Amino acid sequence: MPLDTAPLAVVVDKDPDVVVALSLQLRTLGLETHHYRQPHDLLTLLSHLRPRLVILDLEIDGVEGIDTLRHLAEADYRGAVMLLSGVDPKVMRIAERMGRTLGLIMLDSLSKPYRLNDLRDSLDGLRRLPQDNGTGQSGPEWGRGEIQRALREQEFVVHYQPQFDLSSQTLSGVEALVRWQHPTQGLIWPSHFLNLMTCEQSRQITRQIVAQVARDARRWQAVGQQMSVSINVSPHELIHGELVPLMDDLQRSLGCRLPLVLEITESDAMQDELLSSEVAARLHLLGMELSVDDFGIGFSSLARLQMLPISEVKIDRGFVRYLDGNPQDAAIVEAVALLGQRLGIRVVAEGVETLATLAQLARFGCTHAQGFALARPMPVEELLTLIAHFGCREPLAPGIGLVQANRLWAPMTPATP
Repeated sequence: MPLDTAPLAVVVDKDPDVVVALSLQLRTLGLETHHYRQPHDLLTLLSHLRPRLVILDLEIDGVEGIDTLRHLAEADYRGAVMLLSGVDPKVMRIAERMGRTLGLIMLDSLSKPYRLNDLRDSLDGLRRLPQDNGTGQSGPEWGRGEIQRALREQEFVVHYQPQFDLSSQTLSGVEALVRWQHPTQGLIWPSHFLNLMTCEQSRQITRQIVAQVARDARRWQAVGQQMSVSINVSPHELIHGELVPLMDDLQRSLGCRLPLVLEITESDAMQDELLSSEVAARLHLLGMELSVDDFGIGFSSLARLQMLPISEVKIDRGFVRYLDGNPQDAAIVEAVALLGQRLGIRVVAEGVETLATLAQLARFGCTHAQGFALARPMPVEELLTLIAHFGCREPLAPGIGLVQANRLWAPMTPATP
């Protein structure tokens, strides 16, 4: 997995064994490595080095790692950061979220000792970053005028991540994910532009996504496939009167009731109980469903969740990722699955990165799963190829589980351990 777009990685760690092992592994991935024992040494040379990646231990001789993240943000560091440390996983998650709040690009953190496959998966996040051509026009620097031009030129495209039913082991639906096909920067992930948009631009991009979903849905319906489609909506759109008519128009344009699921984050879903209830009720009456994304990371009332006509909750990938090695994460996933069963709603496990977790997810009561181990987000052309191989109308033949079937679309997915 060469990363020719990421020439330099800096490792800040006092453990020489870790540094040597990382340097060897990073070199096989096409990354030149520099090593510093103290964060201060890195910060002093940051502007000169311009590293693509910083791998940071949170505990180095009393130096507090979160403070180092603050210094990186203050220095306008534009590369990625990966935390690799032996501290409590809860502290790692707090530091990772703090880094994102500070505006840093945080890759998935790793605990010591780490597995090579986990390192590869985390480093794969570098592929999603836009290139910095030295002009200062990297993703976070884009202005709203450039975004408006992209909207006008129809540069935003939709990729689809398949979702699988764990009981029947069939392809059951897709999540529509927006990407920016920039004419010079290549494919850019939404974390680099969605937060820069005005409310009106957010509504414009939703209209474009809906239009593309309508076109693409006709293509898979033409080959006899009827899949649900999940579309993410922002809090601004939740309170805007255009959302419900827009989704109704999508259904009508297809001449049938496309199984449509609108995804909102947990905090957005519960921000205004009365408003959210009205929107959810109207969508429900039109035959659409509401999904609470990233469930488990917010602090909303479970009573409110029970009151709203929610059809689905998606367990945040942070809990699923360490399912096999962290009893606390496993307990949370199992509790959410049980809650879903009691409330009669689907429970989707997001961020499935190893096929080995599927059996445990099914045992806990999760009904669906999605993640890189099963299939990555893909253009509609690749999705149609997957459908041709796998389909979604009939279950897999007896004895052929998702592990075996996954090999049918191996070029679209990462290598499995």
